[in-house]
Amino acid sequence: MPEVSVSSLDPRHQKLVENARVALERGNFDYALEVTAQVLKAAPGCLPVRKLQRIAQLRQVKGRGGFMAKMSSGLSMAPFRFGGGKNDPAKLLESVESLLAKDPTNVPALKLLAEAAQGLGLLETAAFALEAVRELEPANRTNLLALGEAWLAAGKATEALKIADDMLAARPVDAEAQALMRKASVAQTVVQNKWDASSNYREKLRDEAASVSLEQSAKVVIADSMTQRLLDEALARAAKEPANLNHYRTVAQLCRQAGDLEQALVWVRKARQQPAGGSDAALEKQESELAAAVIAKRVESAESAAAAAPTDTTAQATLTAARAELADFKLRDAKFYLERYPNDYAARHAFATLLLEAGQIDAAIAQFQQAQKGPQVRVPSLVGLARCFKAKKLFDLAVAQLNTAKTELGAAMDDAKKDVVYELGTCLNLMGNNDLAIAEFKAIYSEDIGFRDVADKINAFYSKT
Repeated sequence: MPEVSVSSLDPRHQKLVENARVALERGNFDYALEVTAQVLKAAPGCLPVRKLQRIAQLRQVKGRGGFMAKMSSGLSMAPFRFGGGKNDPAKLLESVESLLAKDPTNVPALKLLAEAAQGLGLLETAAFALEAVRELEPANRTNLLALGEAWLAAGKATEALKIADDMLAARPVDAEAQALMRKASVAQTVVQNKWDASSNYREKLRDEAASVSLEQSAKVVIADSMTQRLLDEALARAAKEPANLNHYRTVAQLCRQAGDLEQALVWVRKARQQPAGGSDAALEKQESELAAAVIAKRVESAESAAAAAPTDTTAQATLTAARAELADFKLRDAKFYLERYPNDYAARHAFATLLLEAGQIDAAIAQFQQAQKGPQVRVPSLVGLARCFKAKKLFDLAVAQLNTAKTELGAAMDDAKKDVVYELGTCLNLMGNNDLAIAEFKAIYSEDIGFRDVADKINAFYSKT
């Protein structure tokens, strides 16, 4: 089943899609969902309509609160967890769509949507489903790997590279992320050189040795000798064509795969010195991430040395200095980025968080107040402000921020809401409003007894009564 564009739908369905867009803009989510469901029933491979449907679902759930939806969708997942519909992707797709209509944040259902889409050959739809999981669980490593593979299967090597790059930024020695990056790099090279499945790509390479190099670079595990050979070849290409940024990227990538972060950083910086490299945003981001990773590696070494010799004052001083260097670099880098992109509110929130961690409370307050303008980071910025006020012992101001955040998060007690309520209870406790504080902790306890130390707080409260 091929994926189709809106323009390829029959005129009647195209008109329905346009009506759904208008309804969504006007807040008529029920109509938008009814229409998109009707179109998708006729054309399940129309990804733009599926994206439109998801926006409407998320906005509708946000407006009404999602607790009952989560309960009902969780119960109805049971048949599929035991393989129901697995051999019939069309049937599975239909069932999963009904689950997501009840709760679009249902992660197991989104994974089943990806499975059904793959079974139907809707490869970009499968990636879309896994991308939705990523939005809900950004640290889910298994999903990130699956998403990267899905983008590769859909022929989107650049998207797969972004996934691998993000994973390696968080964990530079992740072997599976490195393997994904290698495969994505090869796939991107194939696209850039216009190789296709209908031709024998060996014929388009200069010689057999080049063919072997390409095949070996895509293997999941590359021996040290092979890595070195690929690196030598990349270095030779960089020397021959110094203006080609792709050669610098390849050298940096191979150095990173080999665990030599310092050399990877050297080559990224060489690429940045080229005429086209100075304005390359991807290289700029890579330089920043690698510089941080190099310092973080020194911190890890210092931590190991300090742990092995807890009484060694020199080792402890080295660790303190390394941590200070990392914190200072992150602050300077975040500030530098923000000076160029002042309207990036997510970056402003991140900068404010670093200032708070560094103890620069007043500066952090100013940045959190500005970051509130960004809808995506408004609630985290309110919480950050509250933590700043809490650090200054301005507990009443902290409570005001947290109450606002609590209200804006809606009725569902998800992890973000639990964090806000916990902070609110803590601040109320510090103000001496113990009854109000325990009421907040009870709200968490009734939903999640294992969250932080709320069980201890509740038990301590009732042991006194």
